[in-house]
Amino acid sequence: MNPYEELANAIVVLAAKDYRRAIKQLKRNSKYTPAQQQKSEVERFFRSDWCRELTSVDGEFLIEKSQQEV
Repeated sequence: MNPYEELANAIVVLAAKDYRRAIKQLKRNSKYTPAQQQKSEVERFFRSDWCRELTSVDGEFLIEKSQQEV
């Protein structure tokens, strides 16, 4: 794997971690604004053209899978 692929994968993995963290925080407090914002931002990223450039994995799949894991 070349360095650019590694960077792309790291970006997507970090976004998934951030998304799971936000979901966990929202389960504890559904009105926690920073977690709501983080969740929205990551969902927007997963649905973006940029995410499609970084990975061949469908963004909706990443969202669903992350929600199931939490």
